Amino acid sequence: MKITKDSAVTVSMKVSTDKGMPVDDGKRPVSYLHGGYDNIFAKLEEALEGQEPGYQVSLSLSVEDCFGERDEALVQSMPKAEFPPGVKVGGQIQRPGPDGELRYFFVTKIKGPVVLLDGNHPLAGQALSFVLKVIDVRAATAEEIAHQHVHGEHGHHH
Repeated sequence: MKITKDSAVTVSMKVSTDKGMPVDDGKRPVSYLHGGYDNIFAKLEEALEGQEPGYQVSLSLSVEDCFGERDEALVQSMPKAEFPPGVKVGGQIQRPGPDGELRYFFVTKIKGPVVLLDGNHPLAGQALSFVLKVIDVRAATAEEIAHQHVHGEHGHHH
């Protein structure tokens, strides 16, 4: 079966930074719903359109085609006294961003009475290289299309 809109696609995906640092070794397959559901980067989806199991491609994506530029407005601090108990460096908390919308912030440092937070994706500001191999393609179920993601072994679990 060829990859078209509303296909459930399973791929192995090796990812590295533009400097060659590994991000994902690709050993755990990933499944996504093809067809503009924002389950994977648009440029990756474009490269896989019309392909079949066994197809392999290497792509380099710009910062803009991945997680975008870092936004220094998303680097914040908060008083440790207001910080939820049990959260450690590397953890996440949810709080309003500069636009007032709730978003997740990574705890980057706890320094005395201050907690430093970063609302950027850890890979923001980095171009990424991908090696994709199509493992499986099938028609998505009506439920997957309604939920806008693949269910099952390599997809989303409810």
